[in-house]
Amino acid sequence: MTRDNLRKVRALALGALFGAAALASVPEPALANQQIADQYPDSLLYSHPVEVVPDVWTAIGQTGPGTYENAGHNNNLTFIITGEGVVVVNGGAAYLLAKALHDEIKLITDQEVVLVIDENGQGHAMLGNSYWAEQGVPILAHEDAAHEFEEYGAQSLASMKASSKERAEGTTIALPTETFSDRKDLKIGRFTIEVLHLGPAHSPGDIQVWLPEEKLVIAGDMAFHERMPPIFPETDTKGWIETWENEFEALGALYVIPGHGHPTNMAQVRLYTHDYLVYLRQKIREHIDSGGDLASAYYVDQSPYEKLDTFEELATKNAGRVYEAMEFEDF
Repeated sequence: MTRDNLRKVRALALGALFGAAALASVPEPALANQQIADQYPDSLLYSHPVEVVPDVWTAIGQTGPGTYENAGHNNNLTFIITGEGVVVVNGGAAYLLAKALHDEIKLITDQEVVLVIDENGQGHAMLGNSYWAEQGVPILAHEDAAHEFEEYGAQSLASMKASSKERAEGTTIALPTETFSDRKDLKIGRFTIEVLHLGPAHSPGDIQVWLPEEKLVIAGDMAFHERMPPIFPETDTKGWIETWENEFEALGALYVIPGHGHPTNMAQVRLYTHDYLVYLRQKIREHIDSGGDLASAYYVDQSPYEKLDTFEELATKNAGRVYEAMEFEDF
């Protein structure tokens, strides 16, 4: 890849961050939405990596479910070129997908990958660990994420194999080689990297990778952009909101690489994550207070968010799960 191409790729990323008005001469990148099957047919990656700030790149996943067409690449796979090696954030959803990311890294730099950080214990964060483990790369995760993957990894693998078919080749269960509880501070090359567990969020062991000198946070599933956040049975929406308000925004990030969707700023991810959770909990509280039951809770009004990707798949499920959690919640 030439330097001119690299500059163009970075300009596309900045266009996603700040909007077309800031870069009127640069065409807007295609939205990473569930209606676009594949933006990068020459690779198993859903989209080509883009440079968000100097030496921090991300391959933006499709904002829909993991499928055969997107090879399970429905989250963001990020890497930091430190000067003393590459740090990858997210193992990826499969062996071959992780290899595809590594192939792209090799086109950009000759630095070796020295660390992989898994953002949580979900399959699309950890199943690609099998590739990185084969390369001898250390893998870091929160202790709760490691436990989650140890308990449910086989189930995630079976599901991925069913959808990805031959694209699942080589994928096995590979656990993190190192875990932490609250934070892990790293200094690699020119980068100060803080790996943080700020509190309850989307799933057990969610972490954020904070680059204080760049004012950039790789948010993981703390933050969603352009698609509706899924709420799992184990998701603590009250705790997620509190973590957001008390810890996440306090970082003071200028740039946010969310778990899903284009890199953006804090105002955008607040709108589509924090504000959505607050809105849905308010609607369910009103529903409970008026004597509403679970069957009708599925249909509380979520129309302000109906244009988000995965709305059709998730809105009713989210409402039901929030009702089940709030029905006996202490206030």
